[in-house]
Amino acid sequence: MLQNLLDFLSLSGFTALTWQMVVMWGVVLTMLYLAVGKKFEPLLLVPIAFGALFANLPTRGIITMQEGAGGIPQPGLIRVEAVAEESPVDAQNGAEAPESFKIKKIEGGLFDFISQGVKLEIFPPLIFLGVGALTDFGPLIANPRMLLLGAAAQLGVFFTFLGASMIGFSTNQSAAIGIIGGADGPTAIFTSNKLAPELLGPIAVAAYSYMALVPLIQPPIMRLLTTEKERRIKMKSLRVVSRLEKMAFALVVTMVCVLLVPDASPLITMLMLGNFIRECGVTERLLKAAQNEIINIVTIFLGVSVGVTMQGERFLQTGTLKIIVLGVIAFSISTAGGVLMAKLMNVFSGKTPINPLIGSAGVSAVPMAARVSHVEGQKADPSNYLLMHAMGPNVAGVIGSAVVAGYFIATLSQ
Repeated sequence: MLQNLLDFLSLSGFTALTWQMVVMWGVVLTMLYLAVGKKFEPLLLVPIAFGALFANLPTRGIITMQEGAGGIPQPGLIRVEAVAEESPVDAQNGAEAPESFKIKKIEGGLFDFISQGVKLEIFPPLIFLGVGALTDFGPLIANPRMLLLGAAAQLGVFFTFLGASMIGFSTNQSAAIGIIGGADGPTAIFTSNKLAPELLGPIAVAAYSYMALVPLIQPPIMRLLTTEKERRIKMKSLRVVSRLEKMAFALVVTMVCVLLVPDASPLITMLMLGNFIRECGVTERLLKAAQNEIINIVTIFLGVSVGVTMQGERFLQTGTLKIIVLGVIAFSISTAGGVLMAKLMNVFSGKTPINPLIGSAGVSAVPMAARVSHVEGQKADPSNYLLMHAMGPNVAGVIGSAVVAGYFIATLSQ
């Protein structure tokens, strides 16, 4: 009986458990608590948490692990077995044709295949399609100076790029880490996949985690950098933007951004395609698909694909902890950059002051950052409505982070 029990245990997954797996279970529970208990970006954190759980269980048929750089296990291996076919002989000159192959068998786990959407850079642009379909660019068009707030909120990206370079990360790795400061998960994944694929897991998790923690991280910084009087500033109502203006904006931004930074094309083009579908008024079925089915399905697959990279042996390392710390620094500096730019702009604004709280929305975590700006404004004055004003720098930040990512890719991926 005892021997039978021992034989059974040897065939079970218990023998494959490691202390790293157990520690990661705690990380999974923390993410689920934030998602379910605190309702911090549950659409992102729930799939990521479950992916991390899958990666830290002795599963079969889910993930295939292989030895990566430095002996660190890497998920996502697809093995293709090919056999050579007999080379035919050219009937005219007797020359032997090039050797050909046929695929005999393709092996890999479930998420080895699904995660190809990340590795082949399919998921991030599709997310941008949905974001564009869900986003109203009217507040930005009505108040174009909000572009400056979106640009200022990229300060953390460049500051962290320099900081990461100084503590031992390569130039490419530093650029990928710095993008976390844009608080844009798909852009962070896209950039990391191009410049530092070995850091994809930690960077993606940091970017999405800080997006989810916007309501915790931003408010203390916003209150520290503003006075009670500034937080009570009421901004003038925005003018109504016509549908023609919105359609023209999508086309112009597409052409200008692609001409300036071609490497940002996959993100910018899909973002503006989604927005044009929204604003043109004649593609209701496509709009509903982009706003619902497409973005929801891709969010599940993208989240779990990110989570399965959080394998304990590779995640619980000094380098990962450095990325987590650098990520929060990047995010905090980007928040401060947007707020301080708004205060600077008020020096020249005259009779049309800007509430500095909306500057923090330039970090691009749409629409969470805009909601945080609105909530903080309401705490100072319940009659103050900042949401639509904050959406201007918010969507400007989306464009800004994509352009910065394209710049890094263009200059560093040669």
